[in-house]
Amino acid sequence: MIDIGLSKMALIGAVALIVIGPEKLPRVARTVGTLLGKAQRYVSDVKAEVNRSMELDELKKMKDTVENAARDVHQSIQTNASEFEKDWASSVTDSSNADLHEPLAAVVPAYKHPGKNWRLKRGAVPQWYKAKSGVRTKAQSGAARVARYRPQKFH
Repeated sequence: MIDIGLSKMALIGAVALIVIGPEKLPRVARTVGTLLGKAQRYVSDVKAEVNRSMELDELKKMKDTVENAARDVHQSIQTNASEFEKDWASSVTDSSNADLHEPLAAVVPAYKHPGKNWRLKRGAVPQWYKAKSGVRTKAQSGAARVARYRPQKFH
């Protein structure tokens, strides 16, 4: 950039004092300072925007490489799966066992959503045993529990 030393700054200040005058010099200096501040902020904003665009380009390149790798893995899995299915089909047809002729979907059960309260519905402990042994199945506040189990007063 511009190389301005202390002696050059003093020379510029003396010339400005003579040309502008001592009355207007503080206002002009304030205006020049604000303009320089705005220029510096503008330059820093431009630098930040350039850096952001460079980082965005790098991220796009990284995204492309990751997508290509994922596509390659997907293709290799598909080719291996098709080879496995061919091998499986040939082993099933070669076998004389009747159980192997069933389709794979009949062996593996279909997924069924558990629905609401699946922990209560699928609990290992039966409800009658919980009731008999006094296991709490519903949440109850401390005050409600005290009121429920408070001994009865005799009248």
